[in-house]
Amino acid sequence: MVVCHQPLYRGRLQPTSPRLQFPSLQPPSPSSPLRAPVNSSLAASRVGETGETGGPLQSIGVPLGRHVRSYNHLQGDVRRRKLFSFQKFFLRIDTNGRVNGTKSKDDPLSILEITSVDVGVVAIKGLGSNYYLAISRKGELYGAREFGIDCTLKERIEENGYNTYASAEWRNKKRQMFVGLSVQGRPLRGKKTRRRNMATHFLPIMV
Repeated sequence: MVVCHQPLYRGRLQPTSPRLQFPSLQPPSPSSPLRAPVNSSLAASRVGETGETGGPLQSIGVPLGRHVRSYNHLQGDVRRRKLFSFQKFFLRIDTNGRVNGTKSKDDPLSILEITSVDVGVVAIKGLGSNYYLAISRKGELYGAREFGIDCTLKERIEENGYNTYASAEWRNKKRQMFVGLSVQGRPLRGKKTRRRNMATHFLPIMV
């Protein structure tokens, strides 16, 4: 009997698949700092996103890229508009801080500056009078010389394409109080206004 002293495994087939090659990890050099990945589509969508300056809360740093319904405005955005009411009046703030409506489309006191101060919240300032449109705790519509909590208004686009502006701070028995003009162009008390009341609907017209 012949005894084989060769190992049995030498005659077996060896695996032919190539070995996986792993690149060696090298520590980053001081001249090549680490960079976070950039979303190119997001970066491209933010080109030209910064608005004009001059708003009452323009220094607030709020992340961009947030969307609210179909609104096209973000924090810091400034728009010059006239607010044309459903009652056919242009909302105006006179030099004494009184708020009312005018039929004249050339009234310089009806030119307003609408500044977004938060998501869905704006401040409205009369350029000719330098008064802010404000709603007091009692629902009174007036012009404020200085920007305050009475001047923060919730802006919403209604189904008919008109905008409504409600106090962002005050409510009347849990009901929102809106900016509104009567059929005579007089300011309405916020306590008597409702969202579906057409007297509170305004169409922003670009100046």
